[in-house]
This record gives sequence, C-alpha cells and structure tokens, in this order.
Amino acid sequence: MPHPYVLLSAAVSLDGYLDDTGPERLLLSGPADFDRVDEVRASVDAILVGAGTIRADNPRLLVNSPERRAARVARGASEYPLKVTVSGSGDLDPVALFWHTGGEKVLYTTDEGAGRARAHGLAADVVPLGPELDWRRLLEHLHAVRGVRRLMVEGGGLVHTQLLTQGLADELQLVLAPLFVGDPDAPRLFGPGSYQGGRLRLLETRAVGDVVLMRYEPTAPGTGGLPSAADHHWLALACDLADRCPPSRTAFSVGAVVVAADGTELARGHSREGGDPVVHAEEAALAKIDPTDPRLVTATVYSSLEPCARRASRPAPCSRLILDAGVRRVVTAWREPDTFVPGADGSGVLADGGATVVVLPEHEGRAQAPNRHLIDR
Repeated sequence: MPHPYVLLSAAVSLDGYLDDTGPERLLLSGPADFDRVDEVRASVDAILVGAGTIRADNPRLLVNSPERRAARVARGASEYPLKVTVSGSGDLDPVALFWHTGGEKVLYTTDEGAGRARAHGLAADVVPLGPELDWRRLLEHLHAVRGVRRLMVEGGGLVHTQLLTQGLADELQLVLAPLFVGDPDAPRLFGPGSYQGGRLRLLETRAVGDVVLMRYEPTAPGTGGLPSAADHHWLALACDLADRCPPSRTAFSVGAVVVAADGTELARGHSREGGDPVVHAEEAALAKIDPTDPRLVTATVYSSLEPCARRASRPAPCSRLILDAGVRRVVTAWREPDTFVPGADGSGVLADGGATVVVLPEHEGRAQAPNRHLIDR
C-alpha cells in the first residue's frame, strides 16, 4: 500500500551527537536554520517524533510563522500539521506540551500500550498497531486514513535508525553544527543497524547561517517483495525515461533502469533508443552491462511497464532476457494491457523463472502518460 514521503530531519555536532548530557537541550542550530525548519514544517502534512524525544525535550512542534500558518489555511490545509508520536509502552506524560499545543495529535502504539495510553487520558487519537510496533503499517495508516502525503520526522535517533535501516526514509535532511560534544553518554543520531551498503545520493548542500544543510536520498533497492523508498525513486526515473522514447503507434514507450543491491546504477535504457525502431527498454539497458558482472544476480530491474512475455521483433522477450542475465527482482508500475499482445503476462514468466515482481501502482499514471494515445484509441 502507498505511504507518505518520509523526510528525516536532524541537526548534529561535528562528532555526530544530537545533544549533550546537560539539563538543558543543546541548541545545535541558529536562527536561520530554525526558520528553515519552520518552513519545512509548514510544507508537510504531519510531523513525527518518538516518545523518547517527548520525554527528553518536551517539544511543541509548531509552525511558528503566522504567515506560513495562514498560507496553509489558504491552500485548504489545517493551520498546523498533524502531530504524530510512537510509543510501544504507551506510557507518556499527559501534561507534555506535545498534547496541548498545535492541532490534531495521534499516538501509534501496541495493543498493550493503547490501554495504558487511554488510561493516562492522552489528548490524542490512539491507534494500536498490534502486539508490536510496525512502521509499514503505521505509514500506510497515516496515508490511507489520515491523508498524509509528506511526513517530517524530527527524531530521535532510534526512530531515524529504524526508518533508514528498514528502507522507509525517502530523504535525509542533515544539519552539521560547528561544535563538538565529546561525551560518550550523549545521544547520537544513528545507532547500529543494517544500513544500505552503498552511498546515498547527495541532493543539495548549502550554508544556513553557520551550519551546513546536506540533503541525501537513499539509493538501495528493497529486497524480495518489500519495496524500499529507493524503489520509488528508481521507478520514477524509469517513468521519466519513457518520455524520451520516439513516439510510436505500434509499440509502447517504456523506460528501464538496472540498479545493483548497493544502489549503484548499472545502466538505463528506453524504447527505440539509438534509432533502433524495435529495441525495448529493458533490452537496451541490459545490453550496456557486462553479462559477467557479478552484481547482476542481486540487482533490480525497474521498468515503467511490465517486461514483455512475447514479441515478434526479437527472438527473446524482455522477461527472458532479464532471467538470462541472472536478475531475480523486477519493480514495475503497470501491467501490460492487451493492446498488442493478448494475455500478456511478463510477470508470470518472471515468477516462473524464480524472480520476484513488485508492482507499485502509485506510478501507473506516470507510466501510462506517454502511452495515452495507445490506451485511449
């Protein structure tokens, strides 16, 4: 199921700490960055912090600018974003500022924690997720029930670690402050975990007062049938590549990208690339990769349209080319209609060959856009 765009936001010292161990919260940012954070808050549908952050910092999590609040209302949004917290125990102080400032609040907890939270009389909608906390269920509920499309996560370190290691973070906005903490007992931004093996993609870097903002995007594909946030980024790129196809009334416009398990792009291609009137997107991309490349066996192919099961223009369809290359994971936006090949089922061919096929229907409209003249005829 779809879930919100998840933006992790944090400020750290030069040695990677979120705070020191003093009684007062360490202010890592300055006025210019606080204003930037206020602008980001105003742009999202919800802000999330973990229960530990509420206990340690007692945050209000408000949009402070009256002008930004007014702009939210003018575009039909609530004055303040929805405030969200997560607690397995449900044991939270009912007088914390989180519950008594801003707009609506929601607590996600366990079945056991829900009873405790309700007994405390927390001023929030209490949503139990089952015997244990489940981030995917939480995000799906936020999207489907609360209508959250953009979620800003402001801590703490455990929450950021869990979302990143589970492949659920779309973006990391990290501010680096020009100071050191040096206390091994102070909280760090990230803890140990199974992070992606490769490099994240740098989206932006800029000075904001005396701190530096760095925006990163995870790049590692998901595993098996569980999609990662990066799967959406790569599939969106495949859909963009479909726009580059020379127009045709006898074939679909498709884009494809092949990505290694560590998030390295191996190749990309699109239909009718290089003046070849019959080349398919997956075929064009795979042809650019050394067939002995060991990364292929753990790679993912992203295709805006389901890889073909049958074709007249080449001896082997794209589903067979993918299997022959050793790839065993495919992510697509759109199942092939019967426009040219009745009963097309490239996903079935791939599954029979031992590959996992993940369909992300959120991208279907984007994948269909350059093919609308074929669909509507």
